[in-house]
Amino acid sequence: MSEEMNFGGVTLECGWGRLIFAHTITSPALVARKVLEEREGQRDIAFYLNDPHLVLNEAPQELFLDPSITFRLQFSNYTKSARSLIGFEVTPIQSRKEIREMNRIYISHKMVPVDEELVWKERNSPKFQYLVARRLEDGHILGVVLGVDHQANFDDIQNGSSLWALAVDKQGGLPGVGEALVRETIETMIERGRAQLDLSVMHDNEGAIQLYKKLGFEKVAVFAVKCRNSINERLFIGEPPDPEFNPYAEIIINEALRRGIRVSNTDPARGFFTLSLGGRSITCRESLTEMTSAIAVMRCDDKSLTRELLAEAGLKVPAQQSSGSAAQNEKFLEEHKRIVVKPARGEQGFGVSVDITQVSDMEDSISEAREICEHVILESFAKGRDLRIIVINGEVIAAAIRKPAEIMGTGKHSAEELIDRLSRRRAAATGGESKIPKDEETERCLRSSGLAYDSIPAEGQLVVVRKAANLHTGGTIHDVTESLNPTLRDAAIQAAAALSIPVVGLDFIVPSENSSEYVIIEANERPGLANHEPQPTAQKLIDFLFPHSIKPTENR
Repeated sequence: MSEEMNFGGVTLECGWGRLIFAHTITSPALVARKVLEEREGQRDIAFYLNDPHLVLNEAPQELFLDPSITFRLQFSNYTKSARSLIGFEVTPIQSRKEIREMNRIYISHKMVPVDEELVWKERNSPKFQYLVARRLEDGHILGVVLGVDHQANFDDIQNGSSLWALAVDKQGGLPGVGEALVRETIETMIERGRAQLDLSVMHDNEGAIQLYKKLGFEKVAVFAVKCRNSINERLFIGEPPDPEFNPYAEIIINEALRRGIRVSNTDPARGFFTLSLGGRSITCRESLTEMTSAIAVMRCDDKSLTRELLAEAGLKVPAQQSSGSAAQNEKFLEEHKRIVVKPARGEQGFGVSVDITQVSDMEDSISEAREICEHVILESFAKGRDLRIIVINGEVIAAAIRKPAEIMGTGKHSAEELIDRLSRRRAAATGGESKIPKDEETERCLRSSGLAYDSIPAEGQLVVVRKAANLHTGGTIHDVTESLNPTLRDAAIQAAAALSIPVVGLDFIVPSENSSEYVIIEANERPGLANHEPQPTAQKLIDFLFPHSIKPTENR
């Protein structure tokens, strides 16, 4: 962090760029010069401009007026919340690892990550403070926000402060994280004796705007100017005129467009598009492309065939048999005590019932699975964590632990109300791709916790409402690529080779990502690459499809 007095003004290094207090700089021309000093890979913000139009006039081809709205809260109008936090806490950062977790969240929102060294070095500075929301269960970082104390940076006649870079983990699962981070920033500044807090929010971020209005913020005429760079491109050229695809196709299309690859023959309803460059054209359905053979697709589609091929390759797989007579099914359950029932063909976790221990539940689950596919499989249940590993062109690109949907009791709301709330949050975080079905499997999971839809879980009670960790049924995903055990990495590469498939998502059950123990339960020929940000899944897919599009200077 540094305070600069060049041109009679003050700037603050925030880790992602500089906050330029434009009203402390003596002229529009000097403000423009200061903004144009922005370093590559950073996002500077010139705020509190007295004459934004005159600043833009100094460099109209290089600067733009940020399409955001400024809100201000006078602390005399603020009311503390009577509600306590459930399942998480808000504190300043406590380790370098938490800064890396902050950056994971920022990258997933396409925000600029912070300089780890700078933020760690200045973590106790009075000039700015990063706060994080930390899940009590496992220390997982759920959100982050930056508070800036203006009085500590310069002689602010308004005795103000500001809030920046608020971001919440899309996979966090707990409610109220964003509001808690905002409130803690407000209350920190009140304790310091500040009079008000400002923040800037994109004009179309309706959810955030409603939150700020609820807390007592009011709109004020304060503007920001930024540089026309690749980071800010969407803000000054608008959204591309492409049809609306789901996030799994969109991440690939955006990477292709970034490299100058043409996108055509689009069919967003089905996820189809064609990529073309230099006489080469490849049709894709999300991450499934013409480079994957029909035979490889069939090997993944038939779960019993998948298991057979992996077992032949010497890989560890669970015991399995096709559903048969009631006596045969009951014998399998008696032998293995805990089983999984799933359709032999299907995707997105539909029709899958996990950790079945009762004959009646098994028969109900078989009937439900049969609605997806006539051929139903019984499989021994493997206790552990659900690990998805992405292999592209023989290389492990990403690995993530997937957690099943779970609700946190409030002592006031019914299980059904909490499920509906969580389902809405998961849908909003995934572009509508993740929702919790209210079906027999969800009812069974509630029953196993002694609950029904109309039950009211105790405050702080954690209730798993789906045993399968599939994202499409409300699960969340947490990146563990860097800590993946080499044995698991090798097994994933070997499994992809056994199936002869160039792009695949392999589902493991493991004690942890650090362990060498595993079983492989499924292979997905069309894995959702968007679920694994910040890992470079889309980049690696385009590298594979169009190797001549890789720039010599790019470090892959």
